[in-house]
Amino acid sequence: MHQINDCAFRMLCKKSGAGLVYTGLLNPQTKEKLNLKDKPAIQFACNSTKGLKEFIKKYDKNISLYDLNLGCPSPHAKSSKIGYFMINNYNAIKDILKTIKANTKKPLTIKIRKIPEENLKQIIKLAEKYCDAIGVHPRTQPQGYSGEPDIEFARKVKSLTKLPIIYSGNIKTKEEALEKLKEFDFIMIGRASIGNPNIFSEFADKRQRRKFNFLDWLKLYKKTENKQSFNQIKFQALNFTRDFEGSAKARDILAKTKNEKELLKLIKTLSKTF
Repeated sequence: MHQINDCAFRMLCKKSGAGLVYTGLLNPQTKEKLNLKDKPAIQFACNSTKGLKEFIKKYDKNISLYDLNLGCPSPHAKSSKIGYFMINNYNAIKDILKTIKANTKKPLTIKIRKIPEENLKQIIKLAEKYCDAIGVHPRTQPQGYSGEPDIEFARKVKSLTKLPIIYSGNIKTKEEALEKLKEFDFIMIGRASIGNPNIFSEFADKRQRRKFNFLDWLKLYKKTENKQSFNQIKFQALNFTRDFEGSAKARDILAKTKNEKELLKLIKTLSKTF
């Protein structure tokens, strides 16, 4: 969720109650100027140690946790042999985890999908040597983000290791969150938070949390980003304008706006609706 998880959005999620927020997938050799003012977890998507030491040296003080993503199912991940498509590359996984561990005192985790048992046992073995927790999204690679997560697979991972398990997959309500926390150590909310950072306030214990909207995101975006993009502003406006009567029509009009002035005029008209 690279484009979605800009710094301003991550900050809203934290204000709403998220305990930890993640960047989108990052290659440690990236030339992109990263905004890490919210001290997020970094999701590495790589199949070698190239750039890792340099990345950690540059950004470590602004990072809360490092994660090696072994779950991304996308065509890009397949062509780049990263994410899910490196689950057989044990030597690379070991080298990456070992290098990260040697260069930081910050926590280190991995994230996996539903994978064959042979792969699972090998990856758990590596995780137990180098990692502090395992994230599990129990859908297969062909499923992507569709269909039902296989809770039994997540339970199997939990039974095979003493490492804490971070469960991810289809958690949309407080009730679902509490059920998963009976079995797993942490939960991760991803797609259900798109355009809705307020979802975390439903899970947090703090009372009278303020509900955030697109204009709150925009204010933070302008405050935290030196280089601003109208495409990013429009993208997040479309994310925030969902699930209310007439939202499909509103989003269609928003998609056709050509500048920030047009977009804000429409948003302010809609602000009483969502």
